[in-house]
Amino acid sequence: MIRILLPTDFSDNSWNAISYALQLFKDEHCTFTLLNTYTPIIYQLESAELGTAQFGLEDAMREASRNGLDKLVSRISKEYDNPKHTIASLSSFNTITEEIRELYDGNMMDMIIMGTQGASGLKEILFGSNAIHVINKAKCPVLVVPSEYAYEAPHEILFPTDYLINFEERHVQTITKIARLFGARTNVMHVSTSVDLTPEQKENQDRLKELIKGTSHLFYDVRNNQIPEAIAEFQVRHKINLLAMINNKHSFFENLFFKSNIKHIGFHLNVPFLVIPSRI
Repeated sequence: MIRILLPTDFSDNSWNAISYALQLFKDEHCTFTLLNTYTPIIYQLESAELGTAQFGLEDAMREASRNGLDKLVSRISKEYDNPKHTIASLSSFNTITEEIRELYDGNMMDMIIMGTQGASGLKEILFGSNAIHVINKAKCPVLVVPSEYAYEAPHEILFPTDYLINFEERHVQTITKIARLFGARTNVMHVSTSVDLTPEQKENQDRLKELIKGTSHLFYDVRNNQIPEAIAEFQVRHKINLLAMINNKHSFFENLFFKSNIKHIGFHLNVPFLVIPSRI
């Protein structure tokens, strides 16, 4: 039984991610938990006095959250009725990252699938701030589905790596599971400016080969100074429909996605993006 958390703000983008999740695991026994969090802005102000207006607002938001979740459960049962799937819902007065942390600590999820925010209209932004915060703090794999991405089975997986990770089974088990489910090929891509791997990188590469054996895979070395450009070019050329990376601190992943210049990195996500934490 796979336990999947589906954060939602009731937007079209979040429904698109829910739809993707239900189709991706249509043949698997799963428990999907719809999560909506709400925090009135007044609650976040240090100088705000708690009064009847505050509690009235909280009550209204709680009711709207629960009603929205009920409608989502009903929509899922109508459009994606699946005896293998159990649908639960959770409404919480909390921030999304804190609620996810508490749920993970309570052993409530194996994976998070969520949509991009898309509300800002700023094309330079990779995805919304909620997705970024969840990815950066989550202790389980997070699959981010781009706004308006139409579902297609993931047959070509791109897995860029700098081989600076001492790979363990948990780093690749989500990738290999998806690969086995769909007969997908994993394209391991190393982007570098030099020819030879260091002994440490070679050892990590050998370990990765051992972990993904039994699934279809190819290894590539790509010479390019611009990692986002190399990923984008490979993605188009090989018809990639799932991008997977490990969020390893002090690696090119951190430099690519979490530096202050994120609005201008020039890398646009147009396929589902699986992010795996390097450590728990």
